[in-house]
Amino acid sequence: MDAKLRWDTPLLRAAGYVVGIGTQLCFAGTICLLFPYLRYGGFKSGGNWLVVDIVLALQFAIIHSIILRPASRTVIAKVLPSQLYGNLFCFATCVNLWLIFAFWRVSETVLWEATGWAKTAMLAGFYGSWVALFYSLWLTGLGYQTGWTQWLYWMRRQPMPRRNFVERGAYRWFRHPVYLSFLGLIWFTPTMTADHAVLTGLWSVYIFVGSCFKDQRLAYFLGDVYREYASRVPGYPGMLLGPLGKWAARPAVEKKAA
Repeated sequence: MDAKLRWDTPLLRAAGYVVGIGTQLCFAGTICLLFPYLRYGGFKSGGNWLVVDIVLALQFAIIHSIILRPASRTVIAKVLPSQLYGNLFCFATCVNLWLIFAFWRVSETVLWEATGWAKTAMLAGFYGSWVALFYSLWLTGLGYQTGWTQWLYWMRRQPMPRRNFVERGAYRWFRHPVYLSFLGLIWFTPTMTADHAVLTGLWSVYIFVGSCFKDQRLAYFLGDVYREYASRVPGYPGMLLGPLGKWAARPAVEKKAA
């Protein structure tokens, strides 16, 4: 039976309304918690912080990546309307972050502590990264990132229109402005403790690997439009080689005469 038919009953429609509104509230609350966590760190200490923190950092990266895979999306679509997939992804991301907020352990080892102009520069980079993050999300549609836009189509019983790729703003210069902004959030910190270094190291690897996966997903969904774009625009500023550099342009295929 099609997922849309199962979700068209009054009970499941009501559940869908709760999912849509609840996801947006969860997202807003998560942002309010993420800011102080990245700025000041966790608040719990003691125990085997290294093992706990590595597990927490990895669970976010792994679950986040699994849900985004096209194969996972196909499975999810069998039980959930496609318009609610964005809500599921956003809510799962929030839960992953809540686990980090709740159980993260702080190390007393300080690797660096910036003062004076260096601290000011670090804080400027941190706050600037927040501005860049929301700017980048706005370019691609913040409502799509949180599932709000897709949910509105579901609520109105309208099919989702095809989402086209629009090359504008920062996307004219590199392919992953959102990921670059998030790198700034985890690197620009006046006080780098050992536990924050673990988070920064693991998530930096995840972001670069995730960038490659995102390129593959967009090429899968958008086809030659995205491949042509990737042949002109690097993944990150200064990236000259590898999968995050400019892709090799595909040779034109001559059409056979009828």
